[in-house]
Amino acid sequence: MNDIPDSDADGDLDALVRRVDPDRWLSSRFIADAHARADVVAIYAFDHELARAPKVASNALLGEIRLTWWAEVLGEIFEGRPVRRHPTAQALAHAVHHWSLPRPPLEAMVEARFRELDPAPMTDAESLAWAMGSAGSAAVLAAAALDPAGEAELAAKAGALWALAVRGRPTAALRAEARKDARRLSVAAFPAVAHGALASAHRGGRTPSEVEKRWRLTWAVATGRI
Repeated sequence: MNDIPDSDADGDLDALVRRVDPDRWLSSRFIADAHARADVVAIYAFDHELARAPKVASNALLGEIRLTWWAEVLGEIFEGRPVRRHPTAQALAHAVHHWSLPRPPLEAMVEARFRELDPAPMTDAESLAWAMGSAGSAAVLAAAALDPAGEAELAAKAGALWALAVRGRPTAALRAEARKDARRLSVAAFPAVAHGALASAHRGGRTPSEVEKRWRLTWAVATGRI
């Protein structure tokens, strides 16, 4: 179980996230401190590795094995054991220890991906739970790193809104709640939810251009609104 799973991470996590997760990579450009930015990117790289598990595994059992591998990484990080030599695992361990990030949101990110192993379509309630557990938890962790004294949980709904929008399933109620919570975040923590401003751009399954994304993100950061 300790064997490193195949990965497209070669150590340059910033380049990886830029390629596979351009929305959140662009939002991370508004983090002024380079070290904090790298730690937030590590969180997004972790989410990417989890998202890959159901996609690259040939069957549900292999997908479970890959997700369990990452759950074991969390055990190593939080229990003070040597962390296996994987670039994302090592970077995540640094972020967790440097910012004293909590374990529950990271575990929620893993659990959310287990649902993807079930071929049955998600109900609206399941989709929301999946989005809150995956991208919502990632946003909470990013906010906690950017403003350790702030209310990081306020980032959850904006992260979930973005994830559902990319899948074409956002709800008006969640959009309103996410925008309300995002306005309560500090300036320092706001880049953790800035990508929520791209939710409307993804409406209808469209893919916004990078120019449009940059414009929307710049406006969001300048106004503190998504």
